[in-house]
Parts: sequence; C-alpha cells; structure tokens
Amino acid sequence: MREIEAVSVGERSGLAYARILPEWAAELEALELASHPTADPHDLYDAAEFVQLAHDFSEGCFAGFDGDELVAMGVGIRCDFDLANPIHTIADLVPDDHSSSGHVPDGRWYYGTSIATRLSHRRRGIGAELYVLRKQVCIDLGLDGIVAGGVIPGFANHKTEMTADEYIAEVRDGRLYDRTLSFQLENGFEAVCGLPNYITDPATDSWAALIVWHNPDLQSGA
Repeated sequence: MREIEAVSVGERSGLAYARILPEWAAELEALELASHPTADPHDLYDAAEFVQLAHDFSEGCFAGFDGDELVAMGVGIRCDFDLANPIHTIADLVPDDHSSSGHVPDGRWYYGTSIATRLSHRRRGIGAELYVLRKQVCIDLGLDGIVAGGVIPGFANHKTEMTADEYIAEVRDGRLYDRTLSFQLENGFEAVCGLPNYITDPATDSWAALIVWHNPDLQSGA
C-alpha cells in the first residue's frame, strides 16, 4: 500500500487527492492516453513530461486515488494569457518538442492542460472536485483565474451541419448538450470561442473551446 499525502478527500467520490509526484508518471501517462483515445498521443503528456510537471508545478497538479489505485488527475501550468487575443493551440503554451512543461513561475493565469478520469469512475463528481482544487490554487496564489482549451466531443456529431463556434453557442445557450463543455459551464466557466487546430483530433476536426473562469476574489476586490 503506497503512502499518499492527501490534500483533500472528495465529498461525493471519496477519492483522496494528492499533488502529483514524479514516481507516478507512468500511471499518469496511461490514464491520459486512455482518457483521450481519439487524440494524437504526441499532443498528450508522456511520462517524462509528467516528471517535469511534478517538479515545476506540483502545487497545481493533482491525482485522485481510490484506495491504492490512481484513477483521476487534473494538471496545469501557470502562464501569461492575453484574453484580447485568445486564439492559440496547446503547442503555443506547452512546446511540442517536449523541451519544457511551459510553466511560467510568475504567470498570472492557471492554464488547465489536462483532466482525466478512468472510465470506471466517471459520473461520481470527480471532475467537479478537481475543478474545486484548481480554483483553490488560483485563490491561494492570487491568480486571475483558469483558462483552458476544452475538448468538445459532441461536435463530432454536428460538424457537418454547423461551425465549431455555432456549436459552442448552441451548448452555451442550452439548446445542445456536450458532456464536457456543458459540465464546464455548470462549474462556472465561460465558453468564449472556438480554437482551431488546438489539438490533433480527427473526430472534432481538431477544434476545442476556449473556457475561462475568473477568480472572484480579484473581481470583488478582496
């Protein structure tokens, strides 16, 4: 039985959440690959990058354990992000030559680079619990908020009849349901616009949605 230094226990899921450690890198890689089966593996984290991420920003990266089993993760980096010029790809922030994690130690935003849950543990509130942890990181560090390119798996069924931006608007207005984007909206995120060629994924023609959560402490002047 491995020792896990939990920072939180999920009220609904019962998972123990801990900051990632380098020795979990192989398990994190396997979870990442299993959770994004239609994505190009080159665009996903590999074990070496998880090791690097654990060294660079462990305080912002979490793994969820069901007993001794690693079943979920939510990881990210700090960055400087210009909301006035939002179009970007994941490679603009995380170098695709794997030369660094892309973490900017004094960056004003938390950029969510990956969130994943083992199929057997979905629909247990794990994603929401990981978002709570990420939001708390922003509050504790005084960051502006969270930004990310969110996958839009439901777009695969509508891409011949509408653009990605039209699809995002339909989901945002509640006329369509997307299992990922709708969940993010329910968790306080804004869906800003579509991101072309964000991550190689033939199912969605490589589109993603820019999602943003603003730190309420900063907005309120606290």
